[in-house]
Amino acid sequence: MTTQPDGFRAVAEDAPVFVISVAAELAGMHAQTLRQYDRLGLVSPGRTSGGGRRYSPRDVALLREVQRLSQEDGVNLAGIKRIIELESRVGALQARVHELLDELETAESRRIAAEAAVSATYRRDLVPQRRASSALVVWRPRADR
Repeated sequence: MTTQPDGFRAVAEDAPVFVISVAAELAGMHAQTLRQYDRLGLVSPGRTSGGGRRYSPRDVALLREVQRLSQEDGVNLAGIKRIIELESRVGALQARVHELLDELETAESRRIAAEAAVSATYRRDLVPQRRASSALVVWRPRADR
């Protein structure tokens, strides 16, 4: 957490800080709806040691998205669950692609550095080089045969 200039602390996006009543109010829903969504696996809030639900800002945003998909787009809860799973999977795959691109960049940098470290004379020993020639050879068949 970081302290803002106005004295408030910024909350991490995934920090479980809101009790169910506050999360329900922030999402514009009834607390029982949040419990139902938790049972269905649509939104999985953090838990206290006593078992109480604690919702993060990310959870509240997800609750709003569930509500939007349901009310505005007419998607049923099973469809919403599938959409959430697929979006989560896409996010994980995008993160993996970024990791692989970083690894590729690192490997390419190492390859370039290793290639530069090989001396020029050593490279000539490894790769046979033919000298360029501008000589012209004229072939004529022998007449004495």
